[in-house]
Amino acid sequence: MKTVILTGGMGSGKSAVARYLRAQGVPVYDSDSRTKTLYDRNPSLLPRLEEELGQVLRNASGRLDRRKLASLIFSDPAAKAKLEAIVYPAVLADFRRWKRWHRPAGWSYGPVPFVVLESAVILSHPLFDGLGDKVVLVDAPEEIRLERSVLRDGSTPEDALRRIRSQSFDLSRVDAVLDNSGPESDIPACVDRVFLNLFTIFAS
Repeated sequence: MKTVILTGGMGSGKSAVARYLRAQGVPVYDSDSRTKTLYDRNPSLLPRLEEELGQVLRNASGRLDRRKLASLIFSDPAAKAKLEAIVYPAVLADFRRWKRWHRPAGWSYGPVPFVVLESAVILSHPLFDGLGDKVVLVDAPEEIRLERSVLRDGSTPEDALRRIRSQSFDLSRVDAVLDNSGPESDIPACVDRVFLNLFTIFAS
């Protein structure tokens, strides 16, 4: 079973592409939601974070205070690096377990010979090097990404633009770029065009 990395910056529409793939029967690992689940289900993860970062990170219910953690790591690069050193290996192990449970699903083109790993940060961390057989970057012009991000998150244009420009992608590691500059109704045709090519490559 092959792995296709699906990545893209803030406002690119990566999640919308993943939703369409999932609706077609393609197994998609959503790294953001799976990571949130790990905080709740992995009993050692939160205590290790609190010990390493030197702060209580739980809310009144004993669960991770996500806003506090986000505020901490976005303002402190050293804290962010410590978090990644703890959390990313757990995510990698979780993906490998998840992949073992997934078999080729049915698409209109036939059994799907790959799973998709959706992640915005995967190309920037050596831990994940070699994990994907192909990489698809979802992209759109900056002004469109900015508009989408502001509408989705309710953030200020200045804050959204700062976050967008803080992300970068090594295009030398990208096998296909999926242009998602149009409306969401264009996604099926765009996705089919890119992924049918990968389907053909992997199925041959």
